[in-house]
Amino acid sequence: MITRIIENAHVVTVTGEEYPGGHIVIEGDRITSVGSGPAPRTEGAERIDGTGCLATPGLVNTHHHLYQWASQGLAKDNTLFEWLVTLYRPWSKMDAEVVAGAASAGLGWLAKSGCTTASDLHYVFPKGRGDLFDAEIQAAAELGVRFHPCRGSMDRGQSQGGLPPDEVVEDLDTILAETEAAIDRYHDDSFSSMLRIAVAPCSPFSVSRDLLVRSAELARAKGVRLHTHLCETLDEEEHCLEQFGMSPVDYMETLGWLGSDVWYAHAVHLQDADIKKMADTGTGAAHCPSSNARLGAGIARVADMMAAGVPVGLGVDGAASAEMVSLAGEVKQAMYMQRARYGPTALTARQALELGTLGGAKVLGRQDEIGSLEPGKLADIALWRVDGFYAAVDDPVVAFAYGQTPPLARLLVGGRTVVNDDELVTVPQDEVGRRGAEAHRRLMKLAEEVL
Repeated sequence: MITRIIENAHVVTVTGEEYPGGHIVIEGDRITSVGSGPAPRTEGAERIDGTGCLATPGLVNTHHHLYQWASQGLAKDNTLFEWLVTLYRPWSKMDAEVVAGAASAGLGWLAKSGCTTASDLHYVFPKGRGDLFDAEIQAAAELGVRFHPCRGSMDRGQSQGGLPPDEVVEDLDTILAETEAAIDRYHDDSFSSMLRIAVAPCSPFSVSRDLLVRSAELARAKGVRLHTHLCETLDEEEHCLEQFGMSPVDYMETLGWLGSDVWYAHAVHLQDADIKKMADTGTGAAHCPSSNARLGAGIARVADMMAAGVPVGLGVDGAASAEMVSLAGEVKQAMYMQRARYGPTALTARQALELGTLGGAKVLGRQDEIGSLEPGKLADIALWRVDGFYAAVDDPVVAFAYGQTPPLARLLVGGRTVVNDDELVTVPQDEVGRRGAEAHRRLMKLAEEVL
């Protein structure tokens, strides 16, 4: 078993302890010691000098759409519904080759911004286009990040009152069968799992009541989590009131979609009663500040949710609504947007860092394994360079959170180096970037007939 020791870093556990000039001892894939001063001498250990660095838990991305790397820069000035209507057309032409390239680039970009665990909701499955779900799973395995792909679905096309065109939806029986097969094939619930599956019907305006009910039944029978988009825009609230006669959260409550195994993406437009229901049931939220701003959706009530006890994590969301956004950058964006709305004490730098780490781990149900630097937890660790220009700020957490994200000196996933000196090492960085560009060009060519 390999022993690695990080020393001389400013260690932030996220559970309240900080150790300037501290150390972290890693045995295999686990943290065995965290503390102040030099680490005990250990024969044969690999020593990583953290001088001038801030050590944090690896960041956790709780919501994404990796395939969208191939459709960035389109529908640039649209609302969510307008944006979706425009992009469903090219998405209907994507294949497994597009998804593989987009997922590789998207996950590589996340890793370069300190992400060690990423959740992805893939919900568009055009017929006869290959195994799209497997394509992104293989990309994550190659890059070496923990992956929580959500088998998404849509069964309510325009002919049934839904938003998506009929050619991008699946029938209920196919969805349930494919989702169950994905869980049986891929899901690993072990402590150090690199791959867990969630069940994720897309949204109230694209799926049927039956799909939501039966998806919840399937997920709970299999012991996996549930995820969907909810309360992202006022258009969605109007749609739910018109179609179902109740607000989105009330509608989901009637279907069994509140609970500690559920998390909603966005959760922008919540009433006090919604927040209380989520807090009382342990229902989580994935906050995606840049995407919500890009689409003009609004600013989620993150400070209120956190104060009430709602589990809240950060999400980048798809690259087509958050072009080239980094997960570390969302720490700052979340903090600044809460302050813009509620004042300068609404969210501190340390609270924002917790959103991106332990908060995300709680949302994904992995708070006992990841999200903080504690003995017994997995060695998912980010080392940020806060020397040089950043040394003009005395507090390294403020230096990390307030301005441009510092360079990433090292990223470890289960003790294995994924990024070193700001460059991917598991897969050549230039190759990953090329794959993403080629996925974009391929999708645009496949979509020429519909654009």
